[in-house]
Amino acid sequence: MFSLPPGIGYSLAAAVVWGTYIFVLKQYFEEYPSTVVTVGVNAAAVLWYLPLTIQRTAPADVPSLSGFSVAEGVLVVGTIVATAAAFLVFLWALGRGDVSYVAPISKVVPVFVLPIEVLFLQERLTPIQVTGVVVATLAVYVANYRTGSLLDPIRKAASSRAAQFGLLSAAFFAVSDVGKRVALQELALPLELWVPTVLGGVLVVVLPLALREWVPIRDALPKFALAGGGVALGEHVTSLAFSTVPASIASPIINTQAVVAVLLGGVLLREDSFRIRLAAAGLAVVGVGLIAA
Repeated sequence: MFSLPPGIGYSLAAAVVWGTYIFVLKQYFEEYPSTVVTVGVNAAAVLWYLPLTIQRTAPADVPSLSGFSVAEGVLVVGTIVATAAAFLVFLWALGRGDVSYVAPISKVVPVFVLPIEVLFLQERLTPIQVTGVVVATLAVYVANYRTGSLLDPIRKAASSRAAQFGLLSAAFFAVSDVGKRVALQELALPLELWVPTVLGGVLVVVLPLALREWVPIRDALPKFALAGGGVALGEHVTSLAFSTVPASIASPIINTQAVVAVLLGGVLLREDSFRIRLAAAGLAVVGVGLIAA
């Protein structure tokens, strides 16, 4: 009987959770500014997750500040800032250009993750796994494609500020992914402590921007609470993946969340271009299969 390695399984589970979350955001949160959604949902996610942190994290497991080197502290803070920055830069990109150009190029995160791990962590992937990373990344790119030539977003990157911001957001997400891997593997930070730290850290970074465009969310608190539960689950499974396998393995699989989201849109909402979404799904399956080989 075929069974996936745990890290691959966690990555696939994270892709499904995050893909469903993206679909839910598009359907039920479009009337709220993205920064407000991030603050509200992350606050709910932290509240959902704290009981698990309290139950599974003994006081002796909590690292003391004195036990952190400057480099380790910079890595933890930098990972949180990179996660928030990736989101904010992506919003800036959407504010400057069409989603058809911004979305595909902002999802090529694994293209940056692989060289970062190779250069700084001496990670080595087999040729088949590298091929899988390329195929899975292509699947995410195709899933976000809208109109025109497949190469239009790449051509646009040479002259479009929006596409350039999209590419920068992908680079920030890559730094975030590698930082999470290092925090959970090399630094061996407790996973149940790391998850609320990341969620709460992003909340703090985004909060000043959210306050500028704040709208009341009291009437939608149940909706935000449910979404927060999904985010808590997604971040937990993502952290399990990054604590188990290299980011260059986990990241391309987790980013197939875009394929999950567009497939849900095609099946449930009859959105356009469903054939190309199916092609993206096929590429994603092939890519994941090669990575797991």
